[in-house]
Amino acid sequence: MPQLFKHYINGRWETGVTLGVSENPSDLDDVVGEFARADASQTEEAVRAAADARSAWADSTPQRRFEVLDAIGNELIARKDELGRLLAREEGKTLPEATAEAMRAGMIFKFFAGEALRLRGDRLPSVRPGVDVEITREPVGVVALITPWNFPLAIPAWKIAPALAWGNTVVFKPAELVPACACALAEIIARSGLPAGVFNLVMGSGRMVGQTMVDSPLVDAISFTGSVPVGEGILAAAGARRVKVQLEMGGKNPLVVLADADLQQAVECAVQGAYFSTGQRCTASSRLIVEAPVYAAFVERLRERVRQLKVGHALKRGTEIGPVVDARQLESVRNYIEIGRAEGAELLCGGELLERETRGHYLAPALFLAQPQHRIAREEIFGPVACVLRADDADHALALANDTPFGLCAGVCTTSLKQATHFKRQLQAGMVMVNLPTAGVDPHVPFGGRKGSSFGPREQGSYAAEFYTTVKTAYTMS
Repeated sequence: MPQLFKHYINGRWETGVTLGVSENPSDLDDVVGEFARADASQTEEAVRAAADARSAWADSTPQRRFEVLDAIGNELIARKDELGRLLAREEGKTLPEATAEAMRAGMIFKFFAGEALRLRGDRLPSVRPGVDVEITREPVGVVALITPWNFPLAIPAWKIAPALAWGNTVVFKPAELVPACACALAEIIARSGLPAGVFNLVMGSGRMVGQTMVDSPLVDAISFTGSVPVGEGILAAAGARRVKVQLEMGGKNPLVVLADADLQQAVECAVQGAYFSTGQRCTASSRLIVEAPVYAAFVERLRERVRQLKVGHALKRGTEIGPVVDARQLESVRNYIEIGRAEGAELLCGGELLERETRGHYLAPALFLAQPQHRIAREEIFGPVACVLRADDADHALALANDTPFGLCAGVCTTSLKQATHFKRQLQAGMVMVNLPTAGVDPHVPFGGRKGSSFGPREQGSYAAEFYTTVKTAYTMS
């Protein structure tokens, strides 16, 4: 019998009203397990449990919260190899990347364990004699967390950990493609000593479970990472109820290669940023904007490097690019490849289905030469597809980089300190990388973007307090 992954509600493991199946995208004959799917009633039960537990957890000591989060972080790190294999098997990320993600999740919990002890306030004198003013931060309350499938340990970690660190209670809905990773994380959290109801895991569809969480009058804040249409719907619903909301909704991130760049370094930045994790990350640099003097040389070097990428089973040693996560996403990526060709973009290499020893969703990484108006240069594809745009000069490159409705991340490759400083200031993005891939930020620094990519306070680091706490100003007459 396949393993059954259950909900965790009010301190108990529960089955659901229906079952879903999680399969290995590297081997479609390998069923990872079945998972419980909740209905509205079961989701409401989880929200009520979080609401009932909120006062006691909000009043818990910082030391207690530190100990819980530190224990979770320690176990994640100790089991990173095991969790990495599970992640690679279920989501298709290569084993080294998956193991690194498990390690990162542990580091995130340990960072926020420390933040539980570092929550700051202010004490100020009033303009009135004999009066003191205290400014403190308090928990928001019940927080609904809705996460995507592409980072099934790290993204839940950077939402759950700060929520718990600052005294909130949690209802967590993972993507349906990664229930095994969600349950593995929930099992570790369940062993940490949290009171019943403080943390709850509910699995199921966004239309049922996610919408019930968003609409619940008991939910005080909603943090969502996923697609633009879903995020916009959540924003509308949250605005109508005046509920705090935090959204991360993707990007179409540029990597600018200036004429003075180290081309070998630039090619590696482009390959890692565009194709690693199978291009399935919101920080992927899928628009490669290259200044005219080095355009031809860069394109030739990049094409050869992309052709050499090893696509295969996520658990196989030497694999650089794993499979696309599922059949639906594979179809979407292939549709964009056909759209690119139909609109006149030149496909330099890749884009074809690949056969391997096991049946899986394997796709050769695709590289296009495109124009700024092409859809593949403007819309998020979320797969191993990148396009190169030619820029006349540095000013043109900057204009092309900012010509997008998104603003999550951007990169520039240059050996000029002056140009690096200029691009860091002028790129319209929440995060900027110089001579580095656009993907990957440290656990202790803020993550988030501008324009259509993000809404609300930043995630990660001490800046996460802006979302997970509310400010109180108190006056005392001595």
